[in-house]
Amino acid sequence: MQATILQKIVNDKAEYLINRKQQQPLESFINAVVASNRHFYQALNSEQTVFILECKKASPSKGVIRQDFDPIQIAKIYQPYATAISILTDEKYFQGNYEFLRLVSDTVHQPVLCKDFIIDPYQVYLARYYQADAILLMLSVLDDQQYITLSELAHSLNMGVLTEISSEEERARAVALKAKVIGINNRDLRDLSIDLNRTKQLAPQLPEETIVISESGIHQHQQIRELSHYANGFLIGSALMAQPNLDLALRQLILGENKVCGLTRPQDAKVALQAGAVYGGLIFAEHSPRKINIQQAQQIINAANLKYVGVFQNQSSAFISHTARVLSLAAVQLHGAEGEVYIEELRKTLPENCQIWKAIDMSKDEFHTKARNVDRYLLDNGKGGTGQSFDWQLLEKQSLANIMLAGGLNEENCQQAAKYGCCGLDFNSGVENAPGIKSSHKLNKVFQLLRCYQ
Repeated sequence: MQATILQKIVNDKAEYLINRKQQQPLESFINAVVASNRHFYQALNSEQTVFILECKKASPSKGVIRQDFDPIQIAKIYQPYATAISILTDEKYFQGNYEFLRLVSDTVHQPVLCKDFIIDPYQVYLARYYQADAILLMLSVLDDQQYITLSELAHSLNMGVLTEISSEEERARAVALKAKVIGINNRDLRDLSIDLNRTKQLAPQLPEETIVISESGIHQHQQIRELSHYANGFLIGSALMAQPNLDLALRQLILGENKVCGLTRPQDAKVALQAGAVYGGLIFAEHSPRKINIQQAQQIINAANLKYVGVFQNQSSAFISHTARVLSLAAVQLHGAEGEVYIEELRKTLPENCQIWKAIDMSKDEFHTKARNVDRYLLDNGKGGTGQSFDWQLLEKQSLANIMLAGGLNEENCQQAAKYGCCGLDFNSGVENAPGIKSSHKLNKVFQLLRCYQ
């Protein structure tokens, strides 16, 4: 938003408020306004990384982001992941509505944040009337006295305030105003450009007790891992709203593209999905104690909407291609001596949207990831399923964007493994009670730990 556009939005908001006050005078609802009983500050004061997930149909920079916008359905999907839920209520530029606040508040137990260009006490009362538990106050559109008036009113209604800054000058003001929760907007409000370094620059200069939220431009798990050293949490909207499969997008963004391999039972696939896995591994390799057949695999696939990866070892390309087609596999993972010529032939027979992953035995193979027709590499110790990890220092200073890390991952070491920055972790024996029998306790534990980035 160029300065003139931001000013135009604020001018339009003042015009909107004149009309809204006529249609819905404050005296018509002020007696129905009661204090919030959902504690925004308390919710955000969490050991886990905070996620304020946003319901947003459109924006000035992108236009309509989500055509099939259903705030109730979105809130239900957000609920397992969100610390709080943000609702855009601006009508003209974001196609928002105050009614969305009530719909979402009635659907979830989390605090609900009213995100708007708030310039008038009337809006605070209106937000609380429609069940908001917190408001956004932007220092880019408010002077100090306006901010004090609005924040004191919000606090009198037991509402929290997310104070947004986007410059050094606003940072200094926010500190002087004793803002408890400060959102650093990575978007330049003058030209709409994104710079994630803004969080890195401004956050270290904030008081230690301040809850810092990084806003805008966050669309990858690795960005969250990187910025978690500077911020207590994240406000994410557009990156999620643009995704057709919202639950999958949340798992990828918050936890990474993790896989639970060696699934042999439908109930374990369900637990893996609910815990936060993106991929499920189905082993067809002949000598594995977790080997299953196509019929068993289909039952597992029918039980849980994971992306499924078939694991093979020195098997015919015809068998692999047939299995991939019958089961609509997202990827085939090769764990044997399959060379480039074999992989090239396999690529020709696989469905176009089925990836090829190649396992590398880090106990003896050199670490090279440049083969043609390989979409992703899985680094393991031995041939997989050994329960042993390799020397992870081999990963340092490597490009890991298409690397899955496997080998002895469990609740003791998964947090350390995640810090290396691979696109995902591959869990197998470390989350089992016996070969092929996953432990729901261990599965849930590792994914809870992956939510803690520090």
